[in-house]
Amino acid sequence: MQNGAQNTPDVAGRLIGLVRVVVGGQVFDLTVQSMSFEKDGSGTAGGFFAKDGQLGILVDDAATAPEVKAQIERGTEEAVRHLSRRFLN
Repeated sequence: MQNGAQNTPDVAGRLIGLVRVVVGGQVFDLTVQSMSFEKDGSGTAGGFFAKDGQLGILVDDAATAPEVKAQIERGTEEAVRHLSRRFLN
């Protein structure tokens, strides 16, 4: 997932935690889910998603702990940008 919210067809990963984001005084709890990604070399797995009112972060279940941490950080940054555009404009 890259550059902002992604529309993911099926979001059915394994729940591994939550990230709380506060934007403009509103609190959003984002699920962090682990799932398999196809390795086609065209981008980085993981990131923020928004689908049918559900918000969350996906991480690659084959990633190492430092890679998962980086994916969560990147997904959180994407979520803040998405939510800021949506609620502060």
